[in-house]
Amino acid sequence: MNLYGIKTCDTCRKARKWLDAAGVSYRWHDLREEVPNEDTLRHWLDEVGVDNLVNRRSTTWRGLDDPDREQVRTAEGALPLLREHPALIKRPVIDTGQVVLVGFTDQTGTTLLELP
Repeated sequence: MNLYGIKTCDTCRKARKWLDAAGVSYRWHDLREEVPNEDTLRHWLDEVGVDNLVNRRSTTWRGLDDPDREQVRTAEGALPLLREHPALIKRPVIDTGQVVLVGFTDQTGTTLLELP
């Protein structure tokens, strides 16, 4: 299982703490240090869609100009911006190889424990 996020993100910290307490092993990827490649981003976009992957409440989103925001309406348009601005990715992203989950709630944890 791979967990993608940012060290200072409270939701990422919550996810890591929960996974550690549940004894779930994972590999941590800091999005600012390890920007996902295009294939990984395409996979996430295919699995969860642009609306679920792009963090439109982030400071980075608010800093984009209107043409860039318009570009993010499609997966193809979002790809270069997500590579250039990884903080636009909602966090955390959990990629189990079977499923991609974005964000973390208690329900997310339950879903992870129910996977084979």
